[in-house]
Amino acid sequence: MSKGTRLRDRMTETGLAHVMAAHSPLSARLAEEAGFDGLWASGFEFSALHALADVSLISMTQHLDMLRAMADRVELPIVADIDTGFGNAVNVVHAVRQYERAGAAAVVIEDKSFPKVTSLLAGGRQDLLRIEEFQGKVAAACASRRDPEFIVIARCEALIAGLGQDEALRRAAAYEEAGADMILIHSKEKTPDEVESFVRAWKGKVPVVIVPTAYPEMTAERIRALGKIRMVIYGNHAIRAAVTAMQATFAAILKDGGIHNVHKQIVPVEEIFRLQDMDRVKEAEKRFLR
Repeated sequence: MSKGTRLRDRMTETGLAHVMAAHSPLSARLAEEAGFDGLWASGFEFSALHALADVSLISMTQHLDMLRAMADRVELPIVADIDTGFGNAVNVVHAVRQYERAGAAAVVIEDKSFPKVTSLLAGGRQDLLRIEEFQGKVAAACASRRDPEFIVIARCEALIAGLGQDEALRRAAAYEEAGADMILIHSKEKTPDEVESFVRAWKGKVPVVIVPTAYPEMTAERIRALGKIRMVIYGNHAIRAAVTAMQATFAAILKDGGIHNVHKQIVPVEEIFRLQDMDRVKEAEKRFLR
């Protein structure tokens, strides 16, 4: 069974797939052990891992290498955040083939111009492509996949750009017409009202994806009540949690003058050994080192 099929089946079985952001094989494994339905190979998180702004500075090669490493360590289907597709529709053809080979179950392409600026930045530049140009990117992605179950998700940034619901609906309908399997509608409003209004007004046949980073009170119960959303992506919580923990730990070590307190508050090194599968290394040593 292909990874795209597995992700589609999961959405059918549960009605709502919960997809957690990851930026490394370790964070991917922790998300898998926590019980999520899929992983979001987040461009924002990977940029942050390099202490770089999320403005198209990370290359496709860098992102692909990390996705391959994640796919090698987990069984969960991976939704790849490929931003604007690394160029025009011709670049999208190449990108989709590469991401499918690398082990992704789906890609998300957004309708911004290159280079993009991260969506939630206050006052950030949010220039969108012409509808027809982005339709070409969506069509190119669909035509390039080898597995027909590989999922192409079109990300509509009209609400982020302040263009309003009518424009968002117009664009989403055009992207569905171009072949998108799902529509990701994004918003930076602090309440779910804008997204809920869009979903209620959406007349398309393909389901909706949301990323409720800016409006955290959008619970699974509230999402299910809308009836058209099949995937929720927790877009940057892995890197934010990691930064929170490291900042607190580093500050405590300096404040305490040593590690005598924090060592009781963080996981023991044996837990890291477990996540590294050191038991398998020991087993291999016993079996093969002669």
